[in-house]
Amino acid sequence: MTRETAPVVEAVPVPTLSARGSAVRSGLRNLAPPVLSILAFFGLWELVCRVFAIKPFILPAPSAALGALAQFAPAVAGHAWQTLVTTLIGFALTVVLGVALGALVGLNRTAYQALYPLLIGFNAVPKAALVPVLVIWFGVGAVPAVLTAFLISFFPVVVNVATGLATVEPEPRDVLRALGATPWEVFTKVSLPRSLPYFFASLKVAVTLAFVGSIISELAASNKGIGVMMNQAASSFQVPLVFGGVLLVSAMGVLLYAVFALIESRLTGWAYRSQH
Repeated sequence: MTRETAPVVEAVPVPTLSARGSAVRSGLRNLAPPVLSILAFFGLWELVCRVFAIKPFILPAPSAALGALAQFAPAVAGHAWQTLVTTLIGFALTVVLGVALGALVGLNRTAYQALYPLLIGFNAVPKAALVPVLVIWFGVGAVPAVLTAFLISFFPVVVNVATGLATVEPEPRDVLRALGATPWEVFTKVSLPRSLPYFFASLKVAVTLAFVGSIISELAASNKGIGVMMNQAASSFQVPLVFGGVLLVSAMGVLLYAVFALIESRLTGWAYRSQH
């Protein structure tokens, strides 16, 4: 009768307290510069308004703008939610269609030669000029805002995805082909990972542009949204509320930018190792 030996259980590495503390300190060091620069900007703005006694209907202080947002909080929340939803729908269209067209242009030279002049021409058209046309086609409401957000954020995604796929080094692809890899395997193992930094860079730009598109359309013709609120506030000389709308849109843009930057750091940290 043989004695059974106990199975060997490998120890799972557990982050030590000092390692977790180091990670927290590193996170705070990364967070400190943007937070301090934002506080310095608003502090200087507030100081200038108070020292020079600038009238609120000319340039309200940040405290006045925030006070106006708090005063009309229920209405502001409804407008902000409308703008956020509109922007995200337009941005989602941008991601789906932009990635598809960018992949086509980046992987196919004939498609690149055929479509790139059209894309450049499309990008040169002022999107604000298209808003009245969209209103004629789809009426006043959320649809023109969604389409304007899509149109204004579409080009950066297409160009960056196409550039990322077109500039992948040929050596890794040649090695995989020599080893018998299929075109799909070459794409998923080489082309796709190498193009991810370009893709996330375009998302961070596109999401802020999508907000610009939504606000432009809401300012021109809509019945709800931050742009509508700013129009109504300007018509009644509630300038602090106008600036409050500007701050609110900026905050939403920064928040979504930070979300994509965090996802980017998780998925493509290998591309920025030399910077840490």
